[in-house]
Amino acid sequence: MSRGSDRAGHTITRELLESNRLREMILANAPETRVLDDTELRGSIECMLSRPPRGVDPSRGVWVFGYGSLPWNPCIEVDDERICRIHGFHRDFCLNETDGRGSLQYPGLTLALAPGGACRGIGLRVPGRDLRRELLLLWRREMVTNVYRPRWVRMHMAGASAGGIAFVVNRAHPSYLGRLSTEDIAHRVATGHGPIGPCAEYLERTVAQLARHGIRDRHLEDIEARVRALQGDA
Repeated sequence: MSRGSDRAGHTITRELLESNRLREMILANAPETRVLDDTELRGSIECMLSRPPRGVDPSRGVWVFGYGSLPWNPCIEVDDERICRIHGFHRDFCLNETDGRGSLQYPGLTLALAPGGACRGIGLRVPGRDLRRELLLLWRREMVTNVYRPRWVRMHMAGASAGGIAFVVNRAHPSYLGRLSTEDIAHRVATGHGPIGPCAEYLERTVAQLARHGIRDRHLEDIEARVRALQGDA
């Protein structure tokens, strides 16, 4: 299945992750940012794989819960994908973004899984072959600034459930902004722009990909409508 690369400069690519240039790009744009090196990332991966939930055998593959850009741009090997739901977390624009789809001058926002409620998304299955190589690329993408916490969750699919990895918000991280009003979110998404493109594009692609799978997030759709209105008035 496709690894999800795209034109350079408008999204994260597999090539960017393989070369480890994402870390360099973050530091060039925000040198004060604390980034994790590969030793720390591999340690985090091993910690996760050493404590899988019952019924999960990492040697046969691992499910990852995608709720933002992962479904439309995974950048890793995926051999299956399914619509699923997790409980205990909801999708929320609650992370300050200044090194990807935002900058210090034009800060944007990034989605995270925040505590409470439930969330529908896409389960992506990473095959067992070369699992650690693929997970390192995923960790370089999601965990390089330590803004998320990886954790095992129960993913409920049609007629089945499985343990999978989700990246939930690290509320101790300085980028965590807490709950924002819809108006504040729309303004920041409409104006945010950084080294890998505009924040509004991130929102648009996420809403579109969820819709392709029959998933509607009315909160995101409301934000998208407000962003379009704001950009139309600009």
